[in-house]
Amino acid sequence: MVFTGKTVFITGASRGIGEAIALRLAREGANIVVVAKSVHEDARLGGTIYSAVEKINAAGGRGLALQCDIRDEEQIIAAVQQANTVFGGIDILINNASAISLTNTEQTETKRFDLIHDINVRGTYLITRHCLPFLRKSANPHILTLSPPLDMDPKWFAPYVAYTISKFNMSMMTIGWAKEFKKYNVAANSMWPVTTIATSAVKNIIGGEMLMNMSRKPEILADCAFYILQKPATECTGNLFLDEDVLRDAGITDLAHYAVNPGGPLQKDLYVH
Repeated sequence: MVFTGKTVFITGASRGIGEAIALRLAREGANIVVVAKSVHEDARLGGTIYSAVEKINAAGGRGLALQCDIRDEEQIIAAVQQANTVFGGIDILINNASAISLTNTEQTETKRFDLIHDINVRGTYLITRHCLPFLRKSANPHILTLSPPLDMDPKWFAPYVAYTISKFNMSMMTIGWAKEFKKYNVAANSMWPVTTIATSAVKNIIGGEMLMNMSRKPEILADCAFYILQKPATECTGNLFLDEDVLRDAGITDLAHYAVNPGGPLQKDLYVH
């Protein structure tokens, strides 16, 4: 139970990758702050902050459901303060919430561009800024952001420049925070999957059932986070990790059980050669 008594603040934790990370850490005794907008279930997406907390509590953790739109700074401040009031601090921040739009410049309307950047860039920045005073008080504080390795290959920009620059912004913030927060012994890392992950976004926005069957389960990123967050914050910071590399370093080389369709073909994720 390596995370007993640790408080983990996770954005976008009502479903998918965020929920999987929450449950993995809950099984290790963590307090989980579920920060998301979903209070009523959408049949296409599934999950709410309340259903996530029920699963967290059943898994052995302590969950706190906080409705929060990370585009709204006042809601962020209130959520961070409530987490501190209930659990007495914040030890780990998972910047998981993200908006996706795989559209080219002509197809990306202004409101969609603004949404992507308000959530992925501004929201991630503000959440981190307001969690930092509490992270600084932790014994082994970590910031872990769901964003990719930086790769200036034009093939990643041309098809969906708005989305790519938003995700790369998240990775650049990780690099900056690792250096900036080193004096506080606060680690900042990012992680990204080598393959697509079976989430509602993959099913509903990107590739339907066919792509879902060529994806891995969110649990691979949950296990990846589990290993990263155990590392000493003073030694493990400034990395843009790929999930397979983290698991390999932890001695896990057989990844077949993570596949939705074990033995079937896997689709590489964006930003991975």
